[in-house]
Amino acid sequence: MPVYGNWKHFTVEDGLLSDKCYAVRIDSERDRVLVGTHHGLSVYENGKWKTYTTEDGLAHNGIVSIDVSVLTGDVWIGTLGGLNRWSGGKFETFNQFNSGMPNDLVYNVFCYGKDVWCATGGGAGHYDTQTKQWEIFTEQNAPMHEPWTYALSAGDGKVWIAAWGGGVIEYNTITKHFRDYVDPDGFMEIDLQPDDGVIHDITTATSYSDSILWVSTYFGMSRYDGKNWKGYFDHDSGLASNFINFLRAEGNVVFVCCDNGLSCTDGTNWVTYKKDDNSINGEAIVKNGNTLVKEIPLSPSISHNFIIGVDAEDDVLWIATSKGVSRGELISKL
Repeated sequence: MPVYGNWKHFTVEDGLLSDKCYAVRIDSERDRVLVGTHHGLSVYENGKWKTYTTEDGLAHNGIVSIDVSVLTGDVWIGTLGGLNRWSGGKFETFNQFNSGMPNDLVYNVFCYGKDVWCATGGGAGHYDTQTKQWEIFTEQNAPMHEPWTYALSAGDGKVWIAAWGGGVIEYNTITKHFRDYVDPDGFMEIDLQPDDGVIHDITTATSYSDSILWVSTYFGMSRYDGKNWKGYFDHDSGLASNFINFLRAEGNVVFVCCDNGLSCTDGTNWVTYKKDDNSINGEAIVKNGNTLVKEIPLSPSISHNFIIGVDAEDDVLWIATSKGVSRGELISKL
């Protein structure tokens, strides 16, 4: 398990457009970091911040998701008022009025091959960058409880959609068939039967890596290996909190953005980062299952415990919080 330290914080005083940061994405091909904030796009490049707003062509200043196409290098930006493609220094806007987008409230964007997938307030959909056509999925043609979708991820020919009240919806891009995963016990307050399926029908994100699907909810986290489900809660694991805003898996490790810290796990071992309430310091709490192994002091620690976005690459970890973004460096492996 990686442990990150030497944390550096960035706020409006350093050049960010807003301390309320919703998304962060590492664009390694261009050696830059893209940050979605409440007031626009902030880009960290060559040690300096550049900023972009609606005056530069953004569909909306509220940016909640960012992804970079591996095929083209284009940056796709999900905003509270449409979708942007940032290519060649120009912003192109997609919305319900000029394209076949399902809804202008774009919670999540994910590039998968030539397709750009979006989770929106009016269903999920994907844009074929070659044919320039949209395909939309709502409760009318997919097993959704309602068309409110929070996030999605893809891999191995499948797309997993986190749907409000609908659990996880799996779409096979080859057969065009759907399969839904909901909480089998049907209880909204508790997970009655452990490990019987996704732990709750209100899902907030999915992330697929190394043949493992990770699912976050406001009530804990689930892991699915294609056959078996496993649930994780803050009372029986190293999870910082059951209230999870987002997660992203890299290799066999998933980074979990909670309302009370950041947790990293391979499913057994945990490293959770928390900041002290009254100082810049904090700690990395290492656990095996729910057994405390050690606590590593961090000075400084992460900038805030309410974490909304995360990205990791090589030996660097970036997190988006309600008080700026933080950059951590790999200091050890457990």
